[in-house]
Amino acid sequence: MNRLHTRFALLIVSIAAGILLISTVSIMLGTHYHLSMYQGQTQGMNHDLPQLDYHLEQALLQSILWTFAGSVILSILIAVYTARRLSAPLVDMKRVAEQMTYGQLDVRARVRGRDELAELGASLNKLAEQLSIQNGLRKTMTEDIAHELRTPLTTLKSHMRAFEDGVWEPTPERIHSCYEEIERLTRLVAELEELTYMESPEFRMECRDENLHYLLANGVELVSAAYLEKKVELSLSCPADLELEADRGRITQILVNLLSNALAFTPPGGAVRVHAEESFVHGKPSIHLRVEDTGTGIPEEDLPYIFERLYRGEKSRSRRTGGSGLGLTIVKRLVAAHGGQVWAENGQGAVFHIRLPRKKETSQEPSRSTQDLQK
Repeated sequence: MNRLHTRFALLIVSIAAGILLISTVSIMLGTHYHLSMYQGQTQGMNHDLPQLDYHLEQALLQSILWTFAGSVILSILIAVYTARRLSAPLVDMKRVAEQMTYGQLDVRARVRGRDELAELGASLNKLAEQLSIQNGLRKTMTEDIAHELRTPLTTLKSHMRAFEDGVWEPTPERIHSCYEEIERLTRLVAELEELTYMESPEFRMECRDENLHYLLANGVELVSAAYLEKKVELSLSCPADLELEADRGRITQILVNLLSNALAFTPPGGAVRVHAEESFVHGKPSIHLRVEDTGTGIPEEDLPYIFERLYRGEKSRSRRTGGSGLGLTIVKRLVAAHGGQVWAENGQGAVFHIRLPRKKETSQEPSRSTQDLQK
């Protein structure tokens, strides 16, 4: 703090003192020169004021020196005050940044005024807030991954121990139960690997002009057997000539993830509807895709977080409902990679909205929440 304050003060004092010194020397030399010239011009003339010239020069020089000294003192006071006002918020922000490096993410900088320093302090506070949120999500994600891995591993361990001790006979049903747990682990690891790849700089998509009706029909066909088995109605509504620029495989993956999620939360006898239509946003053509179900819906407190990785509103974490919690995160990443937005709301059940541009833009915007889009 003292170093920054001192540097500001010395800088301001040096500038002020330099200007005053140049002005003082200039005035003193000019005054002395003109009085000397006057004395030379009046030399030999009869006058009774020989001491007047000397005292006049001394008075001028002394007044200049006193003015210089007073100006220097005043500039020092102003410089100290200004330097303290300028350095105090910077020093405070430095303190906050140092505490943030040690993991203290609850600290905030004091913001005063509306100038650039205040904006810098507000940005630093926003950064601390976002880091705190991300740190909480990271801890939650680590706990969730550990939980998701621990549950099937514990089941497999108990089954294997029962087989080893002869408590259980290795019947086809029990072996199939172990197989399901292994499949669950495999899917979780595969989804984590895929999500990591999507968030890496190497992630690329192969976008070309595609018929949207064909892509959606293909995705519906992939999950139709699971819907028939659970006795849930699945319908598709999309114009036959609707086209967009997209990655065929990724659009199918988006739809399959949404339909699998809808199936998990829709009871037998329910219905899931897929509807696509052309819309215009800010004068630009786009695709509006909706996936609606008649299931249990999404609790309002969970809506802002459902696209976070490993987040599930099912707090009991039953393996019978919901998946690994990565499906919607993958959907969000893929929609953002296409330059679109995805959000969710409640209707008769859960309603997922996806808005995609007809032509993929080079600058991609991140997905926004329902509240952002409603603004």
